[in-house]
Amino acid sequence: MITTVTQKNMITIPAEVGRHYGIKPGYRLDWQVVDGTDEIRVRVIPDRAELARRLLGKGRHFSPDRNAVQELVEERAADG
Repeated sequence: MITTVTQKNMITIPAEVGRHYGIKPGYRLDWQVVDGTDEIRVRVIPDRAELARRLLGKGRHFSPDRNAVQELVEERAADG
């Protein structure tokens, strides 16, 4: 896919690429020069809400029978 750079150095992300990577308003793109080539590597950085959503529940596989949040609440209550 080819895009054109505007006079203000802006580009449009092709719809197919945006859909494939789930790019939405608020996401950032990290542009990295690939040394020794005329290539650029672009990394999609989701917004904070998406990053938090992706992290939700990720630690459960370490101890699925444990409710760490409830344990913390009880610990804080006991400390007074």
